[in-house]
Formats: sequence, C-alpha cells, structure tokens
Amino acid sequence: MKRPVTNIADLRDLARRRVPRAFFEYADRGAYDESTLRENRGAFERLRFRQRVMRDVDNRSLATTVMGQALSMPLAIAPTGLTGLQHGSGEIHGARAAAKAGIPFCLSTMSICSIEQVRAATEAPFWFQVYVMRDRGFTRELIRRALAAECSALMLTVDLTVQGQRHREIKNGLSVPPRITLRNLFDIASKPRWAWNVLRAPSRSFGNLDGHIQGADSLTTLAQWIASQFDPTLNWNDLGWIRELWPGKLILKGILDAEDARQAVAHGVDAIVVSNHGGRQLDGAPASIDVLPSIVDAVAGGTEVLLDSGITSGQDLLKALALGARAGLIGKAFLYGLGAGGEAGVTQAIELIRKELSVTMALTGTLDAAKVSPDILWRG
Repeated sequence: MKRPVTNIADLRDLARRRVPRAFFEYADRGAYDESTLRENRGAFERLRFRQRVMRDVDNRSLATTVMGQALSMPLAIAPTGLTGLQHGSGEIHGARAAAKAGIPFCLSTMSICSIEQVRAATEAPFWFQVYVMRDRGFTRELIRRALAAECSALMLTVDLTVQGQRHREIKNGLSVPPRITLRNLFDIASKPRWAWNVLRAPSRSFGNLDGHIQGADSLTTLAQWIASQFDPTLNWNDLGWIRELWPGKLILKGILDAEDARQAVAHGVDAIVVSNHGGRQLDGAPASIDVLPSIVDAVAGGTEVLLDSGITSGQDLLKALALGARAGLIGKAFLYGLGAGGEAGVTQAIELIRKELSVTMALTGTLDAAKVSPDILWRG
C-alpha cells in the first residue's frame, strides 16, 4: 500500500529515493560540519506556541502582501541552484506551481533552465536572483535579461562572494551536466524516471551561464570557477550601479546581522532576507530564526523583512511571522517536493505548509497571517 504524504519529511524521503544521490545531497546537506544546518532545525523546534481557546477563529485569512504584491499566503520559493537536476525542467515546474498557488518564485543565477526558458514557459512574472561577478559586464547582462523577461523583483545574494565548502558535494563527484561514471552508474540507472525527465528538459547545464563557464564541468572545477568569478570586493557602494540598471523592487538576501540590516535600510532596499544560506555557507553562524527579532528591531519598519533557512512546515512559518517576518522562503522544502513529484510535488509541498499554517493559526487564536503577534509564542 502506498504510504500517504502528510508532511515535508515524507516528500524528502521520496526525493531521496527518486533523485541520484549527488543531486539529492546537493540540496539536502550543508557546509563543513553542518552545525548551522542542524541549528536551523533545532532553533525552530525550541520555540513553543501558546494554546488559546474559546476564540472565534472560523474566518481566518492567510493572505498578505510583500513589496506591494498580493500573495495567497506569506510564502515564497527561494532561489536554488541546480534545480533542474532535482527534476527535469525543475525551474519551470517550480514557477508554474508557485503561480498557481499565488506565491512568488525566485529563479537563481545558477539555475539549469535559463531566464528566457522559464519566461517562455510561464505566464506569471517571477523574481530573479543575481550574483555579482568580477566581470561586471556579465552581471549587467544578467540584470538586463531579467528586465527583458519582466521579472517583478531582483534579489541580490550577498553571502556567497566566497563559497563555503560542502564536503558531500566533493565526495559525491557531482558534475554539471550529469556524467555517467563508474561511481554513479548504478545510482542513475536505478532512477530511469529521473533520467527521462532530465533528458527531455530544455537544458541540462547552467542555462544562465552559457558561454561564461567553460571548463566547469564538475563541482570541483565549479568551486574553482566561483572562486575566480564571484566578486569578493562586493560592498555597499555597489548598490548604486545596480540601482541604475534595475528600476524595480530590490531585495538583499543573506542578512544575518543587525548592523548590516541597518545599512540595507540606509541604502533604500525594498526588502531583506534574513538568511544563513540554509547552513550552506558560514558553518557556525546562528540560526536565521534566532537573529530575526534583533534584525526586525534594527530596521524599525524601514524595509520589509523576509526569512529563510529552516522553514519546513506551516508551524515554522507561523513562528517566523510571530517574530516579525513579513513572509518566509522555502528552499529545501521546495526541492524535496520537486524531486518527489515534479510540479505536482511542489504543489503538494506548498499546500502542506498552507494547511499547517491555517490549522496552527486556529489553535493559537490567530485570525490574520498579516498581523501575527509575538504573543502567540510561549515564553515559559
């Protein structure tokens, strides 16, 4: 009998069985000793709710807005690299599922399907995430391509100017595009559905980097390419020329310190994402949810605050809202759904989180997801 899927952990189990190990662990694992990866989960688990009763919670609203965009719930899909190698055309499936659910989808610079391929296959505008390269001309080209695709927001990731080492990626010998080797032959051969979907996809390499990533056909050389191409001189003054190129909404992703949050407000960004890159960059950094209150206090309403790193349920999302986040972003949870079942799996992941959020709101006496109070959390 087929076991029912009741939470994101079930989707993770399915994805682990259906996606080749190298790509699954690329999505699943973190940097160095993975202490921050574990802390992201532990910090959410330490937070407790106040159970409230005898309140009319029949007419609950999950709707909200982010940077003026109406959302059906306070959730977005975070930018993730190699998405199209969790499932063929993964970025397209993610964008379509997000549009149907009424939430934003953010496409990564390191996506498999290109900006243009996703735009051609979807109707709703999506966000685009950009890295600043040493070749500023290429970065300008990426931003212009996002403008041409009518992307509704630009997300600048600021915590990956130098790449943190993820041991499993090196040990698994991950290659992009996928290569058949003696090491992975049985693994890939045992997953024919995954292989068929990837072979049918419009791209199997880094679509946005076509012509700019010669020789980077394995993770080791990709890490070397990132070290040589991602710009470690990125600083606050660079927001000036980015603003000149991008007239729309600008989001900074990777803020984990109150002082940096104040700098973001001073530079007029439209939103920040409190994030430790899912535990994939600075191992030993605190959990995003633990620093969220101090950052909300620091910005004092000067910009919208979003949160990612660790959200795997609607209960996690409600905890983030209670501590001041406008919305949450999902990366791993999205990829588990994608690997488990393509577009339908992404939809399932979103709807699991939606239901968990709604039920937990009711049991804490909360009516409006746009007005969640910190009073719903138990303080002991």
